[in-house]
Amino acid sequence: MPDQDSTIPGFDQLGLSGPVLDAIRQVGYETPSPIQAATIPVLLEGHDIVGQAQTGTGKTAAFALPLLSRIDLSLRQPQLLVLAPTRELALQVAEAFQRYASKLQDFHVLPIYGGQDFKPQLQRLRRGAHVVVGTPGRVMDHMRRGTLKLDSLRAIVLDEADEMLRMGFIDDVEWILAQTPEERQVALFSATMPKEIRRLARSYLKEPREISIKVKTTTAETINQRYWTVSGFHKLDALTRILEAEDFDAAIVFVRTRTATVELAERLQARGYATAALNGDIPQNQREKSVNDLKSGKLDIIVATDVAARGLDVQRISHVINYDIPYDTEAYVHRIGRTGRAGRTGEAILFVAPRERRMLAAIERATRQKITLMELPSTEVINDRRVAAFKQRISDTLADEELDFYQQLVESYRVEHNIPAIEIAAALAKLVQGDQPLLLSGKPKAAPREGLKRDKQRPRDGDRKQRGKPRREQDADLPPMVAYRVEVGERDGVKPGNIVGAIANEAGLDGHFIRRIDIHEDHTTLELPDGMPREIERTLRKAWVCGKQLGIRRLEPKAKGGKKRVFKAPESGKRAGRKPRKPKKG
Repeated sequence: MPDQDSTIPGFDQLGLSGPVLDAIRQVGYETPSPIQAATIPVLLEGHDIVGQAQTGTGKTAAFALPLLSRIDLSLRQPQLLVLAPTRELALQVAEAFQRYASKLQDFHVLPIYGGQDFKPQLQRLRRGAHVVVGTPGRVMDHMRRGTLKLDSLRAIVLDEADEMLRMGFIDDVEWILAQTPEERQVALFSATMPKEIRRLARSYLKEPREISIKVKTTTAETINQRYWTVSGFHKLDALTRILEAEDFDAAIVFVRTRTATVELAERLQARGYATAALNGDIPQNQREKSVNDLKSGKLDIIVATDVAARGLDVQRISHVINYDIPYDTEAYVHRIGRTGRAGRTGEAILFVAPRERRMLAAIERATRQKITLMELPSTEVINDRRVAAFKQRISDTLADEELDFYQQLVESYRVEHNIPAIEIAAALAKLVQGDQPLLLSGKPKAAPREGLKRDKQRPRDGDRKQRGKPRREQDADLPPMVAYRVEVGERDGVKPGNIVGAIANEAGLDGHFIRRIDIHEDHTTLELPDGMPREIERTLRKAWVCGKQLGIRRLEPKAKGGKKRVFKAPESGKRAGRKPRKPKKG
């Protein structure tokens, strides 16, 4: 089972800079997608490009990686401008740049879009940014005001040009192109090529190279495809509930990164599932053993990255679960192709966070198939299954084991203590079950369909009381809390509601669990439940609030007198150690 497809070169063969390659390895990317392999060398050579590619083919990395490799970090002026049709896409592209530039010291990317106050954008522009990602209208506004100067611009990217045409932005795009330096590189990407986009390319691009990627989107009719909207802390809960309710023989669970394979496999093992991780860092002999164990029934679940699972053909795989949504539609097709093979039926389940709905729509468009919203099994269904499984264990033990000694032991105990046999049996059953409750209570939480609607329905900051519940009783319900710091504060115009909304939406966490929000001039401290998964912490670190990334980090606890837990003061000046004040109303 090779590490990567022999027909596609590795990232290290494409000419990218060392820091960008290091960032790719940290993210966990293993092999370029077709559009990345075709586009990266051409952009590195300085050519203009017209790329025809659907959303979900990996095109953001296709232009971000080579253009980042050519950034001059010593020049803190916009060298790259990316135009995107919507606020959501602008934020996604900016986040991708931040992720791919994690090894570039003192790199800055700035998203600018309509609907956001000018003030924070102006402050960030004054501080300097190497890359600006924005919607055409807001970019044009800043250029006219003189607050966005493009004298040092080296490249401009038009992302989803046909969508900008459809939304009526094409005149703005042409105005912006006309104001940019003549010796700049242009990369135009569009899913379709209407005549207006071709005219734009002829007018403003110089001898562009044309790259067209046709995505293979055939999915087997024997695969039943479903999705569930969930994110953050609730993903593992949803996964374990699905595994309990679905009649699966063997399953492969896909995640994005190598680190995530190990973390999730360990969590499933702790819940009693025969699970192993499969990624490119695991030695070949160990990977082969895991695949053989899956075939023979010694393992029931493999947690894998896309590349590690390439070519995997195990008849037992009845379910493919996309724990992390793939970055491109072709990867989705490859993933679910691990089941439903040779005419057999299979199940494909996709987890979708609210902010990933664009990717779900892209997958449906590319595959020309509707993915249905699944019904997560109810608490009653899960409990019925657990009770039935427990009873079956009793039946199996009665049928297969020599019980004479234990019968004598129980009878002796009954006589000595004068306790009915049924009570002894109940005590032994509880002993076997251990600390883990046999029955579930409540139901797993889905992610909100619309973050703004959810915000309106809950308290705007984490310190308000639950309705009908006094403060002490409310606090008693809380799990152990840990202090965190985020890198956004008063001077960024942030309010408690902004922070609660961002964290709740990204982590899938109820606002009640976001506590003691204390806004300082250049940062904010707050408390979150202890035990936040590392994957959620990484996601929150890159979330955007008021034009800045949260950059969340834990403030390590230290013991004081052995009685009370206190937290180290933040590192930013005299205001950081003060007593928390009452949050501003947002």
